Order: sequence, then structure tokens, then C-alpha cells
Amino acid sequence: MQSINRRQWLKAAGLATGAVTLWNNNLYGLNNIKPYYDEGDVLFPYSDQNTIRLSANENPYGPSSYVREKMVSAFDRACRYPFSEVPELTRRIAEKEGVSPEHVLITVGSTEGLKITALAYLQKGGELVSPDPTFEAMPNYAEACGAFVHRVPVNDELGIDLEAIEKRCTNDTKMVFICNPNNPTGTIIPADEMTHFCTRMAQRTTVFSDEAYFDYIDIKNYPSMINLVKNDLNVIVARTFSKVYGLAGLRIGYLVARPDIIKRLEKFQVDNPNMLALAAAHAAMDEKKFYEFSLQKNIEAKSMINNTLDSFGLRHTRSQTNFVFFKTGMDISVFSGKMMQHKIRVGRAFKPLTDWCRISTGTTEEMESVVTALKQSFLNPSSVKSTH
Repeated sequence: MQSINRRQWLKAAGLATGAVTLWNNNLYGLNNIKPYYDEGDVLFPYSDQNTIRLSANENPYGPSSYVREKMVSAFDRACRYPFSEVPELTRRIAEKEGVSPEHVLITVGSTEGLKITALAYLQKGGELVSPDPTFEAMPNYAEACGAFVHRVPVNDELGIDLEAIEKRCTNDTKMVFICNPNNPTGTIIPADEMTHFCTRMAQRTTVFSDEAYFDYIDIKNYPSMINLVKNDLNVIVARTFSKVYGLAGLRIGYLVARPDIIKRLEKFQVDNPNMLALAAAHAAMDEKKFYEFSLQKNIEAKSMINNTLDSFGLRHTRSQTNFVFFKTGMDISVFSGKMMQHKIRVGRAFKPLTDWCRISTGTTEEMESVVTALKQSFLNPSSVKSTH
């Protein structure tokens, strides 16, 4: 082995140190990413049957029995890699959305779609404009990539302020992120406003429309921004099987965008969904009965929560999702403690709205427990300021 002198060793060590520094601070310096989930959930594993988990906007009724059967059948293929199964699901989703397969990218949950988009567009810096509060997966990832995130506060009605967002956009804006319906507020942008905004902004930058809760919208003929993708605009749409289909634990979703954008994004994917997730997604698309059942049970659950909140004069948004966002009149840490006394876990704090609570819909039995807990928490209405 050839020997090296001290100077050569120090030079080599310096280069290695520099490489590590770049690794930590540049594109792949993702060690500063904040979790988009509630860290407290780790304290309550699913094996804990005594805690009612209403903190993550999951569908407690899924997967359906039909989907489970198809997943069991897929175990025969679990010894195989899933690559060959992806094109068929891609084709089916494309057919469902009215686009070509080249417009679709299957992702490991829609969250992967948000993250790889941040990598593809913001790895060299630039700016992301996003409402606040909202789903943080993309903003957090963008910051970890070195981008600057303009967080634009929601308006007095907790709706996304499109005018303010547009004013924040500059020549350095690489992307505008819109979660619609928004998480955690549950509010939705009027259809015409959303369409006109995305059409206009797509002339200046790329617009990402997160439609994770799209299926829950009860406004007739509300349009998906996939319609704009069909017109070749700079729009990316994320959808998921996690919510109404009840497949959150299987991690499968998809993006819809122009073929050139899809090609750009797929370079940043790490892997494909697993064989069971692919089988479950196929089956979920086949089964309309469970889909309609989930929507109906969600309506019933929201009504139970809303009626109870109304009885105490507590302000809440008209949610277009599978959760309710309401003002508690106390810090969320205090309110969470009150609910945990009833073994009910609610959503985390969403700054700056720390006296608001996001609570997911659950089964009818779980909602009955929630109603009881809410009544006991607000048994003395005079102790809570009316926010109507």
C-alpha cells in the first residue's frame, strides 16, 4: 500500500469533511426535517386498544372485506418484486381520471409525491408559497432542501387566502402549494376561485394541488384540478387511497401531471408500493359499496360532533373532510389532556391556532364516546368564551 504524508492526509481529511458538510447542508441534508405526523402518537401504538385514535384522519372502517380478500390472494405474489404490477394500476388510474398513463405516477402514499416534488423543484433553493396552517410534508421538505417557504396565514374564516398567496409570489417562486380541502382547517376554496387561481398562477410557476380529501367534498360537481392538467398547464395533483378507501397503513397514492413533469418527478422516487398495496388499490377501485358507505358514515360522524359543538356555542368550520376543526377556548395541550382522560386522542397543535382542535371522524361507537367527552369537557359553558 502506498504511504501518504501528513499534508496529503490532512488534505484528504479536509475533502471528506467538506463532503460531509455538503451532505448535511445541501440537497441531501434532510436531517432537519420535522415530522408531519404527531410525535405523540408514538406513545399510543395501535396495540393499545384502550385509546380511541382520532388524531390522524384515518378511515376506521377500512380496508373493506373485499379488499382484504384481494390482499390475502396477493400473498401468493408477495415473493415477487412489484415492478411488473405498477403499469396496470397506472393504466386504471389514468382511465379513471381521463388522462393517459404517461400523466400518472404511482407513489408510496401521496406524501411521497409531495416530498419528491419538493426535491425535484426546490433542491437548488428558490421559494415555495404555502398557506398556514396546512399539511406540512411539502413545506418541511422544501426547507430541508434549502428553499425559503413563504407561509401565508389563512383568513378570518380560516380559508386559504389566494390573493395574499399570489402577492407573495416572486421571480424566485418555484412552486405554490395548495391543500384543498385544507388540512387542518377543513375549509375549501370556491370552485371558480380555485380554477381561476391555478390557471393564472400556472403561467408564472408550478402549482401543486393536494387533493387528499377530495372524495369527501359534498359540493356538487366540484372540479378536480386534474382538469387543468388535461389542458397542459403547470399543475400537479396529488390523490391518495389513504382516506375514503381506508388504506392509510398500506401507503399508496398517485400524482397526475403533464408527462414531462411526471418524467422529472419519477427520477426522485426511491421505490414502488408493495405488492399488497397494489392489490388493495385495484380492489378499492372496483368496490363502490364500501366507498359510499365510508362517505355516509363520515357525514353521520361529523354531524354528531357538529351538533355537540353547536350546543355549546363553539365555533367550527364547515369541514369538507373526515375531521372537524373547532375552537376550544383553551390551549390545545389542556384540551388534549381533558380528552385523554376519556382515552380519546385528538390532533396536535397547529400554530398559531393553538386554541383550536382537529378531531377525526371515527366509528359510531367512537363518536358516542366523543360526544360524552365533549359534554363533560364543556359542562360549564360559562367557562368557555362563545366564538360565534
